[in-house]
Amino acid sequence: MSQTTDLADRIKERLVPFPRPHFLSAGDLNPPAALALLDLADEFVAHNRAMDGRPTLDLMAGRTVVNLFFENSTRTSSSFEIAAKRLGADVVTMPVTASSVSKGETLIDTAVTLNAMKPDVLVIRHSASGAADLLSQKVGCAVVNAGDGRHEHPTQALLDLLSLRRAFGDVGGLTIAICGDIAHSRVARSNVALLSMMGARVRLIGPPTLVPGDADRWGCEVFHDMREGLEGCDVVMMLRLQLERMAGDLVPSTREYFRFWGLDREKLAWAKPGARVMHPGPMNRGVEIDSDVADDLSVSLIQDQVEMGVAARMAVLAALSLRNDGAVR
Repeated sequence: MSQTTDLADRIKERLVPFPRPHFLSAGDLNPPAALALLDLADEFVAHNRAMDGRPTLDLMAGRTVVNLFFENSTRTSSSFEIAAKRLGADVVTMPVTASSVSKGETLIDTAVTLNAMKPDVLVIRHSASGAADLLSQKVGCAVVNAGDGRHEHPTQALLDLLSLRRAFGDVGGLTIAICGDIAHSRVARSNVALLSMMGARVRLIGPPTLVPGDADRWGCEVFHDMREGLEGCDVVMMLRLQLERMAGDLVPSTREYFRFWGLDREKLAWAKPGARVMHPGPMNRGVEIDSDVADDLSVSLIQDQVEMGVAARMAVLAALSLRNDGAVR
């Protein structure tokens, strides 16, 4: 049996239906479903590496995936497009500037129009919290939330979980610090939910102006001192400083922010020896993280996160396709 055939057979053995019709939040998963997706994603990692990304699988042959991005995105949009194509799907990527939305069409109008074209999966990123959920109520296909306002970004949390499991073997019992602009981060919210669900101990670290007032009710420890918060941590996940979402001056300057909250070698030494570093991207080097740390593959999982993003999204799309097979035909 060829390596190609062997990998394809293993993938089909791992393939299970997604637990819900849509993937809108980390709460759509439970531990068994998350583990099944991680196992499937691991097979996709092996396939992508062995095949060098060229040959596709036929798990979504004849199906159409529409990427609907109302916010600019390179990493997430490209990751979903590559994932769908490697599964054999037809892919249409619609940046908002090329759609009728730029001419005044509402999200619901767009949903009705796209639904009439009978896609199988709609992947949406939108600046409004709840946009993905609204869209899911108006279409007859699966909807994947690729980031909605300050709400959630569940596939990012899944790929982060995949990177962590491959690095540590199990996330249960790990202490993970999520640091920086918590207030504007949908990545933080999805990661808190999913990592806590899988048994990790999650800490939130940031200046008082960038930590939500209700963060102490998220089931996490909250710290405003970087040294205290990083002590004993296995993982340090830095977040992008989202200046475009801020109303008012929440940080004195990016230089001062890096001095107190940016991750460099000195601050990383406050964590547990051997601690690993993550960042969902895009990175503001010299603001949230020093290049010396970000580019050191002995500690940084950042490039691994990019690779895992394609595999994790392949797992989500394939599992949703299996659950909803024939639902819109």
